[in-house]
Amino acid sequence: MPSSSCCATKQSGSPVLHVAIIGSGSAAFSCALKLLEQTGKNNARITIIEANKNIGGCCVNVGCVPSKILIRAAQLAQQQRNNPFTGIENHPPLLNRALLSAQQNSRVDELRQAKYQKMLNDNPDISLVAGFAKFKDKQTLTLTLNDGSEQTITADKFLIATGSSPTIPDIEGLQKTPYWTSTEAIFATKAPPHLAIIGSSVIALEIAQAYRRLGSEVTLIARHTLLTKEEPLLGKELTLAFENEGIKVLSNCQTKRVSHNGEHFTLLLDDQKEILCQQLLISTGRHANTSQLNLSAAGIETDQNGSIRVNNKMATSTANIYAAGDCANMPQFVYVAAAAGSRAAINMTGGDAILDLTTMPAVIFTDPQVATVGLTEAQAQQQGMKTKSRVLTMENVPRALANFATEGFIKLVALADTGRIIGAQILAHEGGEIIQSAALAIHNKMTVDDLAKQLFPYLTMVEGLKLCAQTFSKDVSQLSCCAG
Repeated sequence: MPSSSCCATKQSGSPVLHVAIIGSGSAAFSCALKLLEQTGKNNARITIIEANKNIGGCCVNVGCVPSKILIRAAQLAQQQRNNPFTGIENHPPLLNRALLSAQQNSRVDELRQAKYQKMLNDNPDISLVAGFAKFKDKQTLTLTLNDGSEQTITADKFLIATGSSPTIPDIEGLQKTPYWTSTEAIFATKAPPHLAIIGSSVIALEIAQAYRRLGSEVTLIARHTLLTKEEPLLGKELTLAFENEGIKVLSNCQTKRVSHNGEHFTLLLDDQKEILCQQLLISTGRHANTSQLNLSAAGIETDQNGSIRVNNKMATSTANIYAAGDCANMPQFVYVAAAAGSRAAINMTGGDAILDLTTMPAVIFTDPQVATVGLTEAQAQQQGMKTKSRVLTMENVPRALANFATEGFIKLVALADTGRIIGAQILAHEGGEIIQSAALAIHNKMTVDDLAKQLFPYLTMVEGLKLCAQTFSKDVSQLSCCAG
């Protein structure tokens, strides 16, 4: 069995750091590029091992990029069908799902080449091995290459960045049916007449609305309520928005049995009602891709769901091994994965970088968008904090009025004694463009008074943050336009 050693040396005779990275997504490439930055030219050798045909991981290939193309296209279709301006005539959109899918694939290929393959081409110290890796011990990987051969690799440091996969629930009959996961839904060339979705994950919500806007009847089957772990008002108002678009939301509902007769699915619910549909999407969350890595051979600890336990320096329970991204016990966002990868690289090379997630913003790309940062009232009170909060409906935001799009609200949570902002929850059109300002306010320990005194450009959605901050001390409905 051929092997690759970690003992490469520079011409000067000093050892070159060899880092093996399992996976080729955002965490992997962020780590690799930061390692080269930290060590300097020719001072590190990086081996990236990827079992899949395409490099780049979930985000560029089957996640963020193609899904946002789909969501944006569906939004434009909806605007043709139903726009708020009386001087613009509504009409049914002319939709070609096959052409849209081809355009998605083209942009995915373009970005994969620009953001991943080019990095390999431009950095000779990074090499790609096509194959599947598992640990032999804490210094050694056994590789099964895509051509069927095997080899071992030893390295000084390791990063596990293997991402996640859709979790498929144990429902009677499901495995015998041609159900979709998010990948099939994102790239499908036809929109089914009726799409049923089991799950209420972020992905489920985004795809549900996109397919409704592409012309499908959509039924969303949620085990609890929508966004059950978030500020309750978010789930309540998003449900109303969905129902106003004709999406059927079945809350507190479970599927007991699924069958397929070659033409349509039949879903038996726990209340004995049946749903018939042409296509079924399973979107009940994702789990870490760790089960086949033989982590125990390297002494790497996982939680009960198989996610690798890491500290805020991305270190695992084994000193020379780090983990980042969806395979670790951290929020499953690509920007978190990239940040974790870079910090792992710093710490592999003697640094002391931590990943602070206390002001991590999150966005769900529905319409209106859900955007959050910091603590909800309930979370703060569970930690013993005394809070005060205000909710500003979007009908009080001048830009929302000008857009004739006043669905949603902005909520700010602050400490009762000092007024320091500790959380923000937003449901608004383009809410994702607002949330980073709230994150910066929380990061910089601003009070509601501080935020209320800031200058915000008039007729922007983000001005709603200032107006919400002002509601802690005044009635904004009594203010003139752009009142300071």
